[in-house]
Amino acid sequence: MPPLPPDTLNNIGVLKRREIEARILAPFVDALASEFDRDRVVAILRDTIIRVAQTQGAELARQLGDDSLSAFGDILPAWSKDDALQIEVLDQTPDRFAFNVTRCRYAELYRALGIPELGAVLSCNRDYSLIEGFNPDIELTRTQTLMQGAAYCDFRYRVRE
Repeated sequence: MPPLPPDTLNNIGVLKRREIEARILAPFVDALASEFDRDRVVAILRDTIIRVAQTQGAELARQLGDDSLSAFGDILPAWSKDDALQIEVLDQTPDRFAFNVTRCRYAELYRALGIPELGAVLSCNRDYSLIEGFNPDIELTRTQTLMQGAAYCDFRYRVRE
């Protein structure tokens, strides 16, 4: 398959984009799961989303012309557009970026659509792959998410030694 032109869909806001994707993918997953093993269908979806996020991360770094952690931190408002995330920044240096997400409208969206089990596949799992594609020398550690029922998501990025 030939490469696609540059992705400009984030112009509508990532939250709206995820809603559009979920409204298409959830019934598609259900339809495939009526013919095939649901766990396998979700695993294929997860793997596909991971590859897409890696590609998006690399494209993002290319567009910015900067794959530093500081540059990555500067684009966080794109994911917060439309009050999608409420974020508490704990630490931001050239080598570390730590913040908590105290409200996630993405998680709220997936619950409202009746697909909370797909929320992590369609959104949360992208975080690791996106930063990997953006700069493989930046590592994300996260031990909990609102999607899983925690009080907040703990994002901890650091540049590897």
